[in-house]
Amino acid sequence: MTSPFASLQKYAPQVLSIVRIVVAASFFEFGLEKYFDFPGPAHIDMTPIYYIQGVIEIVGGFLLLIGAFSRVVAFILSGDMAVAYFMVYFPRSFFPGQNGGLSAMLYCFIFLYLVFAGGGAWSVDRAILKQE
Repeated sequence: MTSPFASLQKYAPQVLSIVRIVVAASFFEFGLEKYFDFPGPAHIDMTPIYYIQGVIEIVGGFLLLIGAFSRVVAFILSGDMAVAYFMVYFPRSFFPGQNGGLSAMLYCFIFLYLVFAGGGAWSVDRAILKQE
């Protein structure tokens, strides 16, 4: 007997691309808030580390959004979010729901997944660079 979900497997590369695009666009937005107050202000005091983080969010988010160098960029962003989690949120509490670091933790693991899964069907990697 076949699984009722077996027919959905053929859409996995497209859904992977949709997940990558949505996650990258929301990550990109954090950088835009830091530098341009768009779509709203970041509500943080811009110290040098936040300026660096904003560049990482804008450049990395854009590259991941279009699917260029997806695995390398996702690896860098995953590490970036792990460092952010342990520097900013973990000292407040062990639990992500309590320390405010839930989004950093989720970004970290979604980016880590993209390191292994790649950019999906709709990516610059696949269209131009001929990578999976």
